[in-house]
Amino acid sequence: MQSSSLRLWAIRWMAAAIAAHLVVGMLLPCFADAAIFSGYHRGIETAFWGANVPPQAHAQQIWWISLFGPTVQSAALWMGALAWIGARQRSAFAWGALIAGMLLWAPQDMLVSLRAGCWDNIWIDTFALVTMLPPLAYLFWIDRAQAVRA
Repeated sequence: MQSSSLRLWAIRWMAAAIAAHLVVGMLLPCFADAAIFSGYHRGIETAFWGANVPPQAHAQQIWWISLFGPTVQSAALWMGALAWIGARQRSAFAWGALIAGMLLWAPQDMLVSLRAGCWDNIWIDTFALVTMLPPLAYLFWIDRAQAVRA
């Protein structure tokens, strides 16, 4: 596959990942207490409260997850702006900023989750890293190489 074609697919992949962040962020406040997430909630509640989870703890967790939605939306907007700059200007800096943001966020988020015994969060973070870092690294490398040649 030609590098221009691979670059286009990597950009499209990143656009899809960013769009997914935006959609998830928009849906979190609406569906934080949906039955499909009951296992997730139970895992976190058990990590903090053991077997006797007070109803207020569940309500607070729903509030935190709902509040996290707008944060994810904002991150998606910033990621989208950087990806747009990277795609249009062939800016290795923009791709590098996205990589740096992920490498700043993920280890901390995973450590906090690990300390709390919240393995679901660790798996979600791992999924994000595995699906986003390789195309970002490729885009950084290919656009940096292009800038060096120019």
